[in-house]
Amino acid sequence: MTLTTPICEARGVHMSFGDPPMEVLSGIDLEVMPGETLAILGPSGCGKSTLLRILCGLIVPTTGEVRANGEPLEGVHDGVSIVFQNFALLPWMTVRDNVDVGVNGLDLPDDQASRRVDECIELVGLDGFERAFPKELSGGMKQRVGIARALARQPQLLCMDEPFSALDVFTAETLRSEVYRLCREADGDAAAPRAVAGLHSVLMITHIIEEAVFLADRIVVMSARPGEIECVIDNTVPHPREYHDPAFEAMVRRLHSAIVAGEEFEEADQSVGASDGRLEILPDVTMAEVVGVVEVVHDHNDTMDIFDLDEETEEELGRLLSLVKAGEMLDLVDTRGNTVLVTTLGRALLQRDSAARRALLAQQLRRLNVMQWVLEVVEQAGVDGCDREELETQLATRQPAAQAAATLKALLGWARYAELLDYSVADDILMLGELALVGQ
Repeated sequence: MTLTTPICEARGVHMSFGDPPMEVLSGIDLEVMPGETLAILGPSGCGKSTLLRILCGLIVPTTGEVRANGEPLEGVHDGVSIVFQNFALLPWMTVRDNVDVGVNGLDLPDDQASRRVDECIELVGLDGFERAFPKELSGGMKQRVGIARALARQPQLLCMDEPFSALDVFTAETLRSEVYRLCREADGDAAAPRAVAGLHSVLMITHIIEEAVFLADRIVVMSARPGEIECVIDNTVPHPREYHDPAFEAMVRRLHSAIVAGEEFEEADQSVGASDGRLEILPDVTMAEVVGVVEVVHDHNDTMDIFDLDEETEEELGRLLSLVKAGEMLDLVDTRGNTVLVTTLGRALLQRDSAARRALLAQQLRRLNVMQWVLEVVEQAGVDGCDREELETQLATRQPAAQAAATLKALLGWARYAELLDYSVADDILMLGELALVGQ
């Protein structure tokens, strides 16, 4: 293998799920090169995580070719380690035992394996917690264990699938800085610890623009449903990177413009009530948050620059884009370039009392194919209601499993807000709500 041979490579990759097939990825051509940190950036449901799993060999694409170090990939890529969003720790094992899982199958002498585990635990700041169990750790500490376990393999490529999204804002920022430090040390900015001597290549999945700009050398921008690569941008922000550096802010704006351009291009295809009957993938946000964004823009004469809105709401830009997207799906707001505008329907919503708001939102939700489908399934279940887990399983035949879980979570919150569905937490059962019964 030469230095210019990609660690992972996708050529003409397409991926579909379900019956009838729903295309999740379309025509993906992508290389992950040695010595780079590559971020794949895009909205929820665009197939980012699916693409990572294809590159790692965890999923076989419907069509197309995947290569590892210049050779056709067969099975799982043996040069990668993955840090998952949900930690994926073994609860019956201590911190040390969980990290030790990372060296399984490497055929290392016992003393060398033990030293490597100790080095990785120290590297992520968990020395002193070796005998703790996952239930005794905070979310940030659990993710540090996951990172240590991945590093213990000294992988060619460290893959991180939205590794900070399950953490609070402060903890997520702390861990981003830790990963940044590890990457810079491995690149020779400091005396690299032995455990990260091979950490020169990282593939990160994220929906947060600032996270991609902070960590990545190249940033892949994907469009939504089906996921396509809109553009690949070289990150020219100099090191050390600071969030309020003008160059950093300029790159954030450039990426946002690329995402907005891609979403405008897809607008006709992603309209609510699409005629082809596809079930929309929903942003994982709450209805109260969406209405709150509409209120903020309304207070600024119904039009607001997205970056001014970001500053006003103090939301991460990626999450704010998800809130705006949800507002667009319900026809409460519209976007033109970097400008968010409140629609006539959005203004009407804000002028109504709470009961009338619920009725209007119920009307808009009924226009979504996925809401229509869920209401039909719940109605068919009868007076005993529909098991939520069973509904998620059925939805996963129409959408990728990860997106189905997030869509159902969002939809359940939206529908309860609009009184289209009732939900028994104790029994995990869905039933038709008052406004759904009125509409029958």
